[in-house]
Amino acid sequence: MSRVPQPPLSELLGRYLQEQTAAHESGMALPEGLGEVLPHDAAPAQPIDPRTAWTEALTALRFFHDGPGVAVPPDWPTLVVTHEPETALAFAIGNFPQLVRNLLPLWQTKDLKALCPRSTAPAPAAALVDWATETLRKGAFPQGLLAVGALRLCHQFDVADDLVREHAAKVPAAWRVAWANECAALAWHRGRTHEAAESWKQQEESVPVLFNRGMAGLFLGDRAEARTALSSAVSRLSEDSAWHHLGRLYLALAEMA
Repeated sequence: MSRVPQPPLSELLGRYLQEQTAAHESGMALPEGLGEVLPHDAAPAQPIDPRTAWTEALTALRFFHDGPGVAVPPDWPTLVVTHEPETALAFAIGNFPQLVRNLLPLWQTKDLKALCPRSTAPAPAAALVDWATETLRKGAFPQGLLAVGALRLCHQFDVADDLVREHAAKVPAAWRVAWANECAALAWHRGRTHEAAESWKQQEESVPVLFNRGMAGLFLGDRAEARTALSSAVSRLSEDSAWHHLGRLYLALAEMA
């Protein structure tokens, strides 16, 4: 398999910071009282545009099935703007690469295992929980995949796990491959990283699954797996996609000695 040459990580970091500065200068307004950048910040983090996040949050869906569109879940803008930065991000429905908006931990941490997700307290999301529960009760797909992804995104892990167990047998055959990726992403982000990595290894090959195999390999210490899987995933992602650029960043990290 041919490998795509990667620029040095320092160059990727420089490009990222330049893009962030340009975004500020272009007049993108910050939400009132959120995400203000102070002069002493080492790496300013541009707040995320909910519309851009929504586009990227559906990228994984298009690799699994060319089905009907899905509606935006409740409180999406608030969830996007208030979400804490991520480092080890799964390619799954509801996730968007802009969550990896602080690169310093990736650059400075000697052992990337320290950046693996850990289960955290859920964010208040009563309307979202009600919507997700009702969506899965109705058996609506692909909206049901987004319901699981949105619950994962706001760290409602217990609710998501309960709903996954309750409705797993009802998932239509056309959506089972995507469902498996979502279940693994749920396990990954709640801290069951080895369980998720093993699940991705067993799943049918797709761009999101290859990305996730590589991402998991990177953060769990298997750089050979990371290089192989990420190279394949990145080569199949459009350069217009933020997932392509996040994959290149992870690949550059995997290729560091």
